[in-house]
Amino acid sequence: MTIDTNFRSQEAEIMDDLDMKGDELRKTLDQIATINRFLGGNRLTLNGVRKLLINIPKNQQINILDVGCGNGDMLRDISEWAVSEQRTVKLEGIDANADTINHARNLSTHYTNIRYYPTNLFSQEFSSFKPDIIICTLTLHHFSDEEIVSILERFRKQAKMGLVINDLQRSALAYRLFQLVCLVFPLGKMPKNDGLISILRGFKRKELRNFSKKLNFNTYSIRWKWAFRYQWIISFI
Repeated sequence: MTIDTNFRSQEAEIMDDLDMKGDELRKTLDQIATINRFLGGNRLTLNGVRKLLINIPKNQQINILDVGCGNGDMLRDISEWAVSEQRTVKLEGIDANADTINHARNLSTHYTNIRYYPTNLFSQEFSSFKPDIIICTLTLHHFSDEEIVSILERFRKQAKMGLVINDLQRSALAYRLFQLVCLVFPLGKMPKNDGLISILRGFKRKELRNFSKKLNFNTYSIRWKWAFRYQWIISFI
């Protein structure tokens, strides 16, 4: 069967149900985090944060907001990196699914600098966050192009230093390779289904460039990284 990647898919993922809860959701979140770590996704986001902070003194506290934080593994990695670099960071994670947030909290009880909030980024409550950096890992593809423009406008108003966006490249090869991953890893129905849809809802480089131009982002970089990811760093400083 030929895979058409000319246009972003509008097919909904199972996880798009914000009222979902229970063991299947938590297991899926953990499996997604495991695959993302195995394929180098966490390192990609962390490297983006490091680039934005390259000229920032280590004794300056940095506030980082993770939008669509999942089980919180990205914030835990940043917390551990900050300790190794002797940086002071305040870390916050939001997700629109309350059960997801509860799971992240349970996994992060020993991390005193991380807080999680059940917050929809389209809500008024979201405007109360005032981070230096917003990170967004494997989240942006869940939204339509129109919603993405609105989201990025919100991000620009609130992030002082910049954005680090890590998301999927839309390609037939990535789709086929994830099918192989599904054979290697004992994944449940939800991550298998949503993983394939996610790739078809991913991006081409030119689409990210078009977003950047439309929003007048003057300083940004878009780099392709393994495994079929784009690291999109937008600087406001």
